[in-house]
Amino acid sequence: MNLSELSLSVQKGNAKMARMLVLQALEEHIEPTKILHEGLIDAMVKEGIKFKNNEIYVPEMLVASRAMSVALKALYPIISQHGKKIIGKVVIGTVKGDIHDIGKNLVKMMMEGKGIEVIDLGVNVQDFEFVKSSEETGADIVCLSSLLTTTMPAMFDVITAFKKAGIKDKYAFMIGGAPITTNFAKQINADYYTPDADSAAKLAKNILIKKRKYEMSY
Repeated sequence: MNLSELSLSVQKGNAKMARMLVLQALEEHIEPTKILHEGLIDAMVKEGIKFKNNEIYVPEMLVASRAMSVALKALYPIISQHGKKIIGKVVIGTVKGDIHDIGKNLVKMMMEGKGIEVIDLGVNVQDFEFVKSSEETGADIVCLSSLLTTTMPAMFDVITAFKKAGIKDKYAFMIGGAPITTNFAKQINADYYTPDADSAAKLAKNILIKKRKYEMSY
């Protein structure tokens, strides 16, 4: 099958068709990561461009996002089972005031596919919840997501909460989302910024591998 059909169904917000096409692609033994990138991520990238150009508006984006979520649920079990050996733990969540989770869910799926255990706190997560979960689970990395410029300062609040608790240096902080930039990451003292789910998963894996090697040398 042509994965552009899947991309188009997501863009149109046809959740039922999107799910059916994901299952069809899997039956045809198309690589799950190819389905993800060329079918699903491609759709949201195109929708994002349309949104920035005022060709579509929030309602259309939400409809496409819902279709994306339904399609992801069909693909998720296949992607996540690729990573068998757990190499580390990540706590992830969308910061306070923001309820968007498509990007976060993509990052989670990609990380799990690389053998990373992901503790997903969901959306609209308070700073103290990140601190509590990270300490209780023994996480290595804290990932913060924000899609709105108005909620970007909440990322700084989370990192500040870790500083006040005297535990910031225990974790690597990764941030991402549509309005986030490398400069903003530097401003709030985050360790890393990644522009997409694939690069976030690869970076997290590298961080964890280096950490394990360092710990084994002692």
